[in-house]
Amino acid sequence: MNQLQRILSARRLSPSVIPPSCFLHRRSLSTSETDASSASSSSSHHTMQTPEFVASSKSRSTPSTTTSSLKEHELAKFSAIADSWWHSEGPFKPLHLMNPTRLAFIRSTLCRHFSKDPSSARPFEGLRLIDVGCGGGLLSEPLARMGATVTGVDAVDKNVKIARLHADMDPVTSTIEYHCTTAEKLVDEGRTFDAVLALEVIEHVANPAEFCKSLSALTIPNGATIVSTINRSMRAYASAIVAAEYILNWLPKGTHQWSSFLTPEELTMILQRASVDVKEMAGFVYNPITGRWLLSDDISVNFIAYGTKRSDLGGI
Repeated sequence: MNQLQRILSARRLSPSVIPPSCFLHRRSLSTSETDASSASSSSSHHTMQTPEFVASSKSRSTPSTTTSSLKEHELAKFSAIADSWWHSEGPFKPLHLMNPTRLAFIRSTLCRHFSKDPSSARPFEGLRLIDVGCGGGLLSEPLARMGATVTGVDAVDKNVKIARLHADMDPVTSTIEYHCTTAEKLVDEGRTFDAVLALEVIEHVANPAEFCKSLSALTIPNGATIVSTINRSMRAYASAIVAAEYILNWLPKGTHQWSSFLTPEELTMILQRASVDVKEMAGFVYNPITGRWLLSDDISVNFIAYGTKRSDLGGI
């Protein structure tokens, strides 16, 4: 059994780890920038997630002059659709649909890693989490409802402003610290967290290896790192780009570049070189009958990896 097979065999989730609906609550935002969002029952087959971006700094929603991990054209592309983060039928619809499944994996792995009770209403109480590439806050908000002290960072200032507006409508999520800066800048500032999450981001950065080094540096020794992305497979090209962007128009054309995708083996190696050992990996598959995304051993398109920061080096 090779390393990837061992990682996949470690994934066994029980139905009890599905987050209660209260953690996924989306409130309407009465501003010109963002609308209401509610759980949607329709979906897309193996749709590639629209990115939630890289960033972070000690300002709530002010622009940063630091260098971003993202390519400049990626920043411009997603800044143009930033108003739509909380439109459940808009460009970020795939993320709204996939969010419960992503949270199930996060809840399961982090509760096990930090010896927390997965059945608790607030299992992440006492943990400091950072959502690198938080976008409009689709992931940051449910993490805060699960008790975590959350920092959300993004390189697109417009994303951060919308995330802040939406979070401020709920006293629980208003505690989230949103910053417009880069992961690299936070490393320079010496910030560290119990768990670092970067979902649907790495396929948009200029240098995945350097980006993973930054994620590792933000993670405390023996802490957890979770990364999700898209496999560089022909199946992913057919379903995530050709079908999702050009045939079904589920995503804006040009959202993803197939050459920027990483295989699970490549991601595992890059993280390992950054002092993060991948312990578990799962795929996301869509069930057209139920209209839900499910965790699976099928990592041919969308997949997520959980790893632990080695304590022997204590840094990069």
